Amino acid sequence: MPESTSRSPQNQPWENNWTPDTSRVPGTRRLWLAGALALATIVACVTAISVMQTQPDEKSPLSQSPAADEASIPGLISFATPSASATITPPGGKSTLPSAQPTRTAPHRPTPTPTVTASKSPAPHTTSPAPKPPSTTWRSLRSVNYPDHYWRVSHGQVTLEAIASSSGRRDATFKLVQGLAAPSCHSFVTADGSYLRHRDFELRADRHDGSRLFQQDATFCPRSTGHSGVIMLESVNYPGRFLRHQNFRLRLDEYRHGDRNFSADSAFRLVDGLS
Repeated sequence: MPESTSRSPQNQPWENNWTPDTSRVPGTRRLWLAGALALATIVACVTAISVMQTQPDEKSPLSQSPAADEASIPGLISFATPSASATITPPGGKSTLPSAQPTRTAPHRPTPTPTVTASKSPAPHTTSPAPKPPSTTWRSLRSVNYPDHYWRVSHGQVTLEAIASSSGRRDATFKLVQGLAAPSCHSFVTADGSYLRHRDFELRADRHDGSRLFQQDATFCPRSTGHSGVIMLESVNYPGRFLRHQNFRLRLDEYRHGDRNFSADSAFRLVDGLS
């Protein structure tokens, strides 16, 4: 077998005493390959441009609505277009993003509203059902069903009479004062200072003896009858009994409901004094 001689390294021609081959230009094969690749790329581009210009534009099936794409092309992940009014709710948990610091504003101080204090209106004036009569008022009492007859003191008794003489007018005029037993009621005083009081249910004129019983017997409370200026006189110590005329004499009688004669006989008018 012939012996193989070792070939000197070709990367050191001068040190190993060998001469490189100069018959072909170094790198010619690579240049040819690069040129061929560039030419193929240019041809492909020109071909693609010409094809795109010659074919009419058609609507690509991929340009359909996302809902149609999802239904027709399985395996694709579609992302719906977010709505303008959609609200993004952050997930629960602690966020890693820095949160916006709240702006500190001065606390709102309400504007003080002026307090309007309503002035207290005076209490409504209430009138007593029976006002206190003045002590200097002189009155006469006239019957309703006998308009020309008045109370008159005759021999200590009080009767209902038609007044014709001056003496009769004097006896038919009484001073109206506050009730001896009740200030809101009436007592009647004659010209000589006697008081009209009931005794044995008869109305008569007596001197004041200072007793509590006399004060009660001489006190009568006016009650309204529903007719203007017409009153009934009720006894203080005998409630339910009223002064009425019977056989032209004044007496204290028990009220009779529905009795028209009693209502007429117990109705009187306080008029100006006759004397």
